[in-house]
Amino acid sequence: MEGTQNKTDVILIGAGIMSATLGSLLKELAPDWNIKVFEKLDSAGEESSNEWNNAGTGHSALCELNYTSENADGSMDISKAIRVNEQFQLSRQFWSYLVDNGLIHNPEEFISPLPHMSFVQGEDNVRFLKKRFNVLSKHPLFQGMEFTDDPQQLKEWIPLMMEGRTSDEPIAATKIDSGTDVNFGALTRILFSHLESKNVNVQYRHNVEDIKRTPDGLWDVKVRDMNTGITQSVTSNFVFIGAGGGSLPLLQKTGIPESKHVGGFPVSGLFMVCNNPEVADLHHAKVYGKAKVGAPPMSVPHLDTRHIDNKRTLLFGPFAGFSPKFLKTGSNFDLINSVKPNNLVTMLAAGLKEMSLTKYLVQQLMLSNEDRMEQLREFIPNAKSEDWDIVTAGQRVQVIKDTEKGGKGTLQFGTEVVSSSDGSIAALLGASPGASTAVHVMLDVLDRCFPGEMKSWHPKIKEMIPSFGVSLADSPALFREIHASTSQSLGLMEPERELAYS
Repeated sequence: MEGTQNKTDVILIGAGIMSATLGSLLKELAPDWNIKVFEKLDSAGEESSNEWNNAGTGHSALCELNYTSENADGSMDISKAIRVNEQFQLSRQFWSYLVDNGLIHNPEEFISPLPHMSFVQGEDNVRFLKKRFNVLSKHPLFQGMEFTDDPQQLKEWIPLMMEGRTSDEPIAATKIDSGTDVNFGALTRILFSHLESKNVNVQYRHNVEDIKRTPDGLWDVKVRDMNTGITQSVTSNFVFIGAGGGSLPLLQKTGIPESKHVGGFPVSGLFMVCNNPEVADLHHAKVYGKAKVGAPPMSVPHLDTRHIDNKRTLLFGPFAGFSPKFLKTGSNFDLINSVKPNNLVTMLAAGLKEMSLTKYLVQQLMLSNEDRMEQLREFIPNAKSEDWDIVTAGQRVQVIKDTEKGGKGTLQFGTEVVSSSDGSIAALLGASPGASTAVHVMLDVLDRCFPGEMKSWHPKIKEMIPSFGVSLADSPALFREIHASTSQSLGLMEPERELAYS
């Protein structure tokens, strides 16, 4: 059945953290604009942003070893760690603004303080971690980081991980208490509740089936109501595709030149979840290890305390899997349907170049539960199989594109914004550290897509995000001031840390 046609200023596709963030920014910057959101599932934050599908680390490079690397001359490259940390600070500032202005309430529902730790085993890895610590701890964004290779100190920091450890292999860890656990599913739901109170029209169980350019330069979005089967056409000046793994197929439908020669490779994930509260209560940190030689960055093992459904939970993983679906709720034909004449060579080139990733995925698929337990026991020597269950995490679609540096069919492990030359449509592709850097990514979308408005929006953006346009890495006093302020607003300030900032 065909329905009515109507017009709006902005269409957001997908009710995840990215659309929630962009919608919330636009409502502050252009309150009179009419915004419609279409989501095919029953509620917000059910796919990639959901707390069971997202690591929730509040990625700020405090513990993720893959954001620092050792150069050929032995020096430590921390540029990516600084960049990721600064991007997360933007998210903290925007969330603080929303809390301070009464636009969202109870920040403890989505963010809580939690130490971030890196943990390594073996002489070479201990040497790497010590060198990383020596460089990072001197940087203003990483002040407060501690290092130890003393087993007694480690027993205080991570008792669950040290109990029963008999190996004489060198071990070491860094710890920084200013880390956070972020429940992005809860945050997404909170932001959409806020948007609906601001008259944003959010339509659930509405599937976007096509996106076409109209002769007058608008975008015509064809949407089907999954309850009634009625299809409507909605035209808009601007469309944002924030549909997680579903973004690539929709981007391809637009036909914009920027959508050509771009592919996607889906990777699914499994986590082990502790079902024994007594065990979970013995651990209070996010502890990231080092990926094994030859394994991709997405495989970094971590033992995470999480706050989900108002209780402490303990997760370990990830273990990679393979599904041709681009979303958990997607189709088994998603991957094959995404291969087009314009990206076939790109996809084939990636397949040839990424044989090591294919080998890794095959090895992961062949793991038994006992194999996974053995990997867990590298973190928790006394782990018992009956205390741990397996859960399937979200689907991630890694971007494949042609780059000057990497050549044909280069696999990207970050978050990518693809936008049309006139800025009338943008799509978000890729994965980690996505959700943590949502505000940075959406500011990039605003800059690309609304260049005419950005100058007049600048004062309001600075009000919401005081460090906008400023390098916090180069402004340590401003960083300390902003970090203290956001910590207070978000309920993250511990009494002993307040003294350090005063």
